[in-house]
Amino acid sequence: MKEYDYLIVGAGLYGACFAYLARRKGRRCIVIDKRPHCGGNLYCESIESINVHKYGAHIFHTSDREVWDFVTSLCEFNNYINSPVANYKGKLYNLPFNMNTFHELWGVVTPEQAAEKIREQREAAGITEPKNLEEQAISLVGSDIYETLIKGYTEKQWGRKCTELPASIIRRLPVRFTFDNNYFNDIWQGIPVGGYNRLFARLLEGTEVRTGTDYFSDRPYFDSLAEKTVYTGPIDQFYGYRFGKLEYRTVRFETSVLDTPNYQGVAVMNYTDAETPFTRIIEHKHFEFGRQDKTVISREYSSEWKEDSEPYYPINDGRNNSLCLKYRELADTETSVLFGGRLAEYRYYDMHHIVERVLHHPELA
Repeated sequence: MKEYDYLIVGAGLYGACFAYLARRKGRRCIVIDKRPHCGGNLYCESIESINVHKYGAHIFHTSDREVWDFVTSLCEFNNYINSPVANYKGKLYNLPFNMNTFHELWGVVTPEQAAEKIREQREAAGITEPKNLEEQAISLVGSDIYETLIKGYTEKQWGRKCTELPASIIRRLPVRFTFDNNYFNDIWQGIPVGGYNRLFARLLEGTEVRTGTDYFSDRPYFDSLAEKTVYTGPIDQFYGYRFGKLEYRTVRFETSVLDTPNYQGVAVMNYTDAETPFTRIIEHKHFEFGRQDKTVISREYSSEWKEDSEPYYPINDGRNNSLCLKYRELADTETSVLFGGRLAEYRYYDMHHIVERVLHHPELA
């Protein structure tokens, strides 16, 4: 018998939830992570008594009561509502696209007027079967919204022209004919009171955790510790990149402490013009309604992933999906390795999706 039932590679949300639920069933777990901290991309760093989302803004949202009851049983969540603002060359617009946006853009005051404006632009474009993101966006919201609030931001985020991106990326573009600035349609949303580190402290309580520990530095040793491995890292790295490397977009952050209590008045402001080099500015204190004398902001710059950067967004185009399928076929043959999470599945997940997948994992039934 080995020392542990599970070696969990990665102390992010998937790995931490798996460890918590496994421990409740009496299983012995050890969690390792190459970063010097737990929490994955949800890790918060305290700066000027403000919980700074070190790897980008994360707002928990869900309509699944089981998921919400699970996370709120671990720690208290506040009632933060995500209401981002778009800045296009100095003019501000509400997101998602709603009546406030339409009024600022066109001066319309009724849902009927707004719908008619979009219909006119959609018909003028004459797009019947959208072949790319640009055509899909124009067919959904017209040319004005596309040019002002979608095109520049999207091309900065993905590093590709909208005409080269698949229509599927934007197929579910939210459009509301109400004055509701709540970005999400989910029933529940919020931020853990005191930051995400408190959530992970509860999830990993009672579990042995080794941070600053790279699985690939001594893989045979780590594999020898447990009956099974739960792997949450990049799937192509697990197989030594034998078919080639999967592609990602990464994000670089420029974080600054400002000697002012309020910089932009909102937690998230997107910069949708092509000329501004960053995609958005996060003002972290607004996630928790902070009243500190100073503030902390992070500018986000999107770029192609390199080996010395963090992989954030899978590029699910034809080439990468075909490559990923080859790795998944290998993964399906494993009997002592379980793959899960954004990197191991090469698929973008919101946080509630990760929690739901672990809650229903057959290994933990």
